[in-house]
Amino acid sequence: MNDTIKVLALDLDGTLTNTKKEITPRTRAALQRAAAAGVRIVLASGRPTVGVQYLAKELELDKLGGYILSYNGGCIQDCATGKVVAQEVFPPELVKPVCDEARAAGAVAMSYNSEGVITEHPEDEFVQLECFTCRVPAIQVEDLGSFIDFDVNKILLSKDPDQIAHVEEHMQRKFAGKLSIYKSMPYFLEIMPLGIEKAQSLRALLTILGLTEENLMACGDGWNDISMIKLAGVGIAMGNAVPQVKQAATWVTADNNHDGVGLAVEKFIFGEEVELPPEEEFLF
Repeated sequence: MNDTIKVLALDLDGTLTNTKKEITPRTRAALQRAAAAGVRIVLASGRPTVGVQYLAKELELDKLGGYILSYNGGCIQDCATGKVVAQEVFPPELVKPVCDEARAAGAVAMSYNSEGVITEHPEDEFVQLECFTCRVPAIQVEDLGSFIDFDVNKILLSKDPDQIAHVEEHMQRKFAGKLSIYKSMPYFLEIMPLGIEKAQSLRALLTILGLTEENLMACGDGWNDISMIKLAGVGIAMGNAVPQVKQAATWVTADNNHDGVGLAVEKFIFGEEVELPPEEEFLF
């Protein structure tokens, strides 16, 4: 076993879960084995905390120990105690301007409360996808920017993949230097408090745990995973990852439908020989 790796950070959609939003049996077994051996599992996602908790429970992280890093790092929760270890909230004075500018750019805006996904357009296909992924309902409000008078961690924008670049350019032009703005999926644009990203929050968690980047292994597939892949002593790109993630990685594993995370855990944490599907390529 590799005693250097003490923390394993996992993106969820496109990484930990397959296209059915399920954890494959081999991957689940490898992760539970790692957790039982003392490796702290961190579920690092753009999802809201509630959208991650059921996966943490499935992996028994409430018993074995681990963390939920939700909202791309906007909130870190200890799975065993339920305690929020660290949190950054969206600047209240920018909530309405962001929602108004998103509308002007033709995007659908959504955020979260204790009941589910709040939006002006619950029928939108990407809102429905977010609800399915997080296992929460969509709640319609008349004016999202006016409705949000409580702390939120992020605002998520959606638009067809062939049009989202226009939305990103518009939002960057309006809020550059005030908010962090980046794509997480071809149809999702994350609007976050300035500086919030997975790497920054993982670095803070490592400090709390008395560990360094060398003790971190991270797996991901999307643009919002690049920072943590670069941060980690061992950075793993999924076979289905975007090219930029593969370029930043130590190794490219199988895709999320073929036990990519499980294979990486077996190879790098337990030192076992693994065989990738023949169509996959990897880096040394």
